[in-house]
Amino acid sequence: MFLRENAVLQRELLVNLRMLRGFVLLFVYVAMLGLVVFAAWPAATRLDLTEGGQAALGQTTDAPGTDLVNLFFLGQYVLMAMMAPSFAAGTVSGEKERKTYEMLLASPMRPAAIVLGKLLASLGHLAVLVFASLPIVMLCLPLGGISPWEVLATYVAMGASIVLFGMISLAASSFFSRTIAALLVSYMVILPLALFGVGFYQAFVTAPVFRLIVFAGVVPLGCLGVCAVLMGATARRLMHPPDVGSQATDVVDLEQEQREAVGMIIRSNQFPDQLFAPPKRTDLLDEGVNPVYDKEMRSELFSQGSLMLRLVIQVSMFLALFVMAVCLYIKAEWAAWYACYVVLFNLMVGPVFSAGAITSERERETLELLLTTTLSPWQILSAKLYSSLRISCVLTSFLTCPILLAWLLPPWTYRADTPTMVGYLAIIAVTSLTTTTLAMFSSVVFRKTSTSMMAAYLAAIVLFALPVAVKWFAEIYIDDPSVTATVSEWGFTSPLAAAFSLPLTGEEGKIVVSTWGSWTCVKFLVFYLALDSLLVLGMIGLFRARWRVSVAR
Repeated sequence: MFLRENAVLQRELLVNLRMLRGFVLLFVYVAMLGLVVFAAWPAATRLDLTEGGQAALGQTTDAPGTDLVNLFFLGQYVLMAMMAPSFAAGTVSGEKERKTYEMLLASPMRPAAIVLGKLLASLGHLAVLVFASLPIVMLCLPLGGISPWEVLATYVAMGASIVLFGMISLAASSFFSRTIAALLVSYMVILPLALFGVGFYQAFVTAPVFRLIVFAGVVPLGCLGVCAVLMGATARRLMHPPDVGSQATDVVDLEQEQREAVGMIIRSNQFPDQLFAPPKRTDLLDEGVNPVYDKEMRSELFSQGSLMLRLVIQVSMFLALFVMAVCLYIKAEWAAWYACYVVLFNLMVGPVFSAGAITSERERETLELLLTTTLSPWQILSAKLYSSLRISCVLTSFLTCPILLAWLLPPWTYRADTPTMVGYLAIIAVTSLTTTTLAMFSSVVFRKTSTSMMAAYLAAIVLFALPVAVKWFAEIYIDDPSVTATVSEWGFTSPLAAAFSLPLTGEEGKIVVSTWGSWTCVKFLVFYLALDSLLVLGMIGLFRARWRVSVAR
């Protein structure tokens, strides 16, 4: 019943692996890997592989294959860490949203079999992608610098990590009734683990024997133990769900939740909690109040309880303490790294609250009711956009406050860098607007919330991270200053590049400036303000063309 006769596993695999987007994703993934190998392949017509061509364990070489294989492993690892929640975070919460959760529990399958089937089915796509990359990695082995045993151990550790990431996402999916909440909490837990894995891989790059032992033994056993604990907890929750009543409707008691809450408690009638989680309305609407905005702020978010918001705030603040201490006070010239940390946090949080703005109405079959009201498309879209942006900005402001404190309070380390600190704040503000607007636009274009969210994350990653990755790749593998200069000029689409382009006063009064252009920050602000305006106009046009006309008919 766990594998051969697992109805959940068979059904999920048949549905997921036969979808066209799975084949498209596999083709694009393999094509991109092949393009990277082609671009990084040595330009020499003849290679000397007699030294380090077949690297033995314990030997460190400077062969051309070392950096390329490391790039493959790190890139795949980060990519899989970001993709795992999108496949697994909706496995159980999706059943609740489709009102099929009770039917699943009423089946004769054991809860552990259901959890195992959901886990394996959600990771099927990722397993195919990982194994599809193996031939390309093996193609790089003749370049030297890495042993086949290291490749094998790294793939074992990567596979164990992916299973752990999927199990974390599935456990979050069982604890929340909405996929959006499960996805956000999954990212908050998984991304720090992924960054730790990347740091460990880079730190012990010159100790292949130790790294092989850890990857082949410690990592699989550790991931297996954590997965077993999470699977047991998830199976028990499936058998005795405390938050599901008749027809899989939520029965969250906010007062009881606050009394039993561990750690931070959100009080919706006090400042600043009322900024992102105002209390439910108990009276009539005032004249002139937008009902869509009032519904989004007072019912949509807080009706499911405050667990998701409390976890996001507590985890993000805990992780920010170390980054803030090092980057803002111990190493003042590293302030750009903290600004990038805030940007990455907003990249995780921003799309979550707006990617389902319109698609959720379609999934709940309430879109036509919304369209038949007297509200204009701008009133509907602006209310949903502003409510999502308000929550995203308030959560991001918790991490932005340390920048203000370091700038305005003693020992006045950044008094001479006032324009740079203002630039950091402007970059964070425009990034918050952009991530919310991109996700909102995706919600108007696509039909499902999961598709909308994946498209928003993909677009944001391409715009924000691709210029930095391309420049790093060009500096390592393309020995041409003109190419690097061209990439630097086009880096204004990345807030990371914009943050590092601002000058800072380092040790002994030296001005620290990166290789990005001096006008990168200004270009960034102008570009995204224009892009966000176009996206808003496009949403209004699509809203009128696609739905107003269809409802009128």
